[in-house]
Amino acid sequence: MKTNLSLLAGALAAATALGGGLAATALPSADPAPSAPQNAENHGQPGRDRLTPEATLFQDVTRSTRWDLADTVDLDFDAFHMQGMSLVGDRIFVSSVEIIEPTVRYEEPIDGYDRSAGQGIGHVFVLDREGNLLEDIVLGEGDIYHPGGIDFDGEKLWVPVAEYRPDSASIVYTIDPDTHEVTEEFRHDDHVGGVVRNRSNGQVNGVSWGSRTLFTWNRHGKLKSTSANPSHFVDYQDCEYSGSGHQLCSGVSGALGGLALTDLKTNEIVNEVPVTLTSETGKPITQNPVSLEADGDVLRMLAAPDDGPGTKLYLYEARP
Repeated sequence: MKTNLSLLAGALAAATALGGGLAATALPSADPAPSAPQNAENHGQPGRDRLTPEATLFQDVTRSTRWDLADTVDLDFDAFHMQGMSLVGDRIFVSSVEIIEPTVRYEEPIDGYDRSAGQGIGHVFVLDREGNLLEDIVLGEGDIYHPGGIDFDGEKLWVPVAEYRPDSASIVYTIDPDTHEVTEEFRHDDHVGGVVRNRSNGQVNGVSWGSRTLFTWNRHGKLKSTSANPSHFVDYQDCEYSGSGHQLCSGVSGALGGLALTDLKTNEIVNEVPVTLTSETGKPITQNPVSLEADGDVLRMLAAPDDGPGTKLYLYEARP
């Protein structure tokens, strides 16, 4: 049963109208897409790619910042194991993996793998603002069935799908948010757990299994660089572009959740804080998909940490 849906729908719609957060950077389906990826904060002026309002607010978030639960929404379908989330106008896009056969760890590596491939199906669910399922987009092929963290670049959604094991293989797709047309952009010989399209330079940034390695590709998938993640705090699960060449990331390390604002060019950590909130089942609230958005001085966090039927969307608010 959905609870207090008008608050969630109204709050997210208000954030969109005010030009705040991820919803503000997303283009409603009725509007034409821009000719090039461009942050909504540019106000149509090329070269002006400022921090999004939610990233600006997040710079003042500390470990003592109070997060209040504003609403929850029950999902009336099997959401499986959700991974990444992007807000696009009045819709919510969520990536998820359906496990048919779990992977099995080997006693000794076989052909360079530490576990079997397992079997599964990759999904991107399209929801309305009340959590109703509008579309189920299936992605992947063969052993490549595990979608990761996703990002919306103002025109397309970027979705990596990988084998469900480290040191494996991935396909990076884009999805048209209006037609749901899927395009394969490039492949990479490693597990890619999440991607972000850098609107300031057009490059694509990504993370490996556990986010211990950071990748940078050009628009067409040519690998430009790899580097070690300078943060050992949490493994990034879901990141979104946050303006001025930065990204906002969420993730976990064991039972501890966390959020981080990082510079995509230098990998500098601008701000990084623990999040001790948990779901009704006890999972860290930032364990799976997370999106942040701003409405004035209010920073909102939309999260879905649990799996399977009965999954809830949680809406938290903070005033840094």
